Amino acid sequence: MDAMQRRYQIYDVFTDSALAGNPLAIVHDCDGLDTAAMQKIAREFNLSETVFVGAPARQPHAAAIRIFTPNFEMPFAGHPTVGTAVSLAELGGIGPDGSILVLEEKIGDVRCAVSRIGGGVFAEFDLPQLSKRMALAAAPETVGAALGLDPHEIGFENHVVSAWHAGVPYVMVPVHGLEAAAKVFLDTRAWREIAPERGRGVAASAYVYCRESLRHDSAFHARMFTGGSQTYEDPATGSALAAFSGAVMAFDSPPDGNHSIWVEQGIEMGRPSRLRLEIEVEGGMPRAARIGGHAVKTAEGLLFA
Repeated sequence: MDAMQRRYQIYDVFTDSALAGNPLAIVHDCDGLDTAAMQKIAREFNLSETVFVGAPARQPHAAAIRIFTPNFEMPFAGHPTVGTAVSLAELGGIGPDGSILVLEEKIGDVRCAVSRIGGGVFAEFDLPQLSKRMALAAAPETVGAALGLDPHEIGFENHVVSAWHAGVPYVMVPVHGLEAAAKVFLDTRAWREIAPERGRGVAASAYVYCRESLRHDSAFHARMFTGGSQTYEDPATGSALAAFSGAVMAFDSPPDGNHSIWVEQGIEMGRPSRLRLEIEVEGGMPRAARIGGHAVKTAEGLLFA
């Protein structure tokens, strides 16, 4: 490992308040670090994701980034993209009209816009891939049972259990309301038997959602549970919202035009988060989609590794 001092920052993402949202570690000046070293550092931070920032391959892109969980690398993730965009924009100075920057990620180039909104810093990014539906063989009641839900608690309106992929796969599980969402507990062994694989033997994660919400301006209330051998709940999941855009298109059939949808997450964990999904619909089909949210710096320092 290259023994030198590297700047790091901790941001809380998809919130405008510290100690809420989804925490993210960002390590700067990472040229020269190899994959094994990045994985060790991500394990040291032990957050859901750690971003490693390096020089871009092409100018005038802002940076090339790699995203790691404590156990593996991800091609794309939402809260690392939002948090890194805010970090780089703040380091470079946000102009009065905001900043536009491009991050080179494993999934491809991701365009981000950063601006000051509501007294905080807000970033949104264009989805590098539009959501696509995946095959799901498991019956809805089987999916519900793996989440501790009874059959009558699954589904609402015309929303049914489905699987979607916009860079990272998820099983979307609609539930009747907040009471059903609050009781969810994922049975890891049962889930691995029914969920599609996301790679490396890891099952796709579960995204549980309902129309009922705690905030009056939220269109949906959501929870996300990872499908790996060590299951945990995530307080704010941009890649899941990217996949969820496909379910919104399939089940809500929004008319042509631009649609802005706020989703609340992390409530049950005591880390309330707000994520914004924007979908541009043309000819009944999604033409583009974006995900955005605020991010707040909560710590910074030097990494001696």
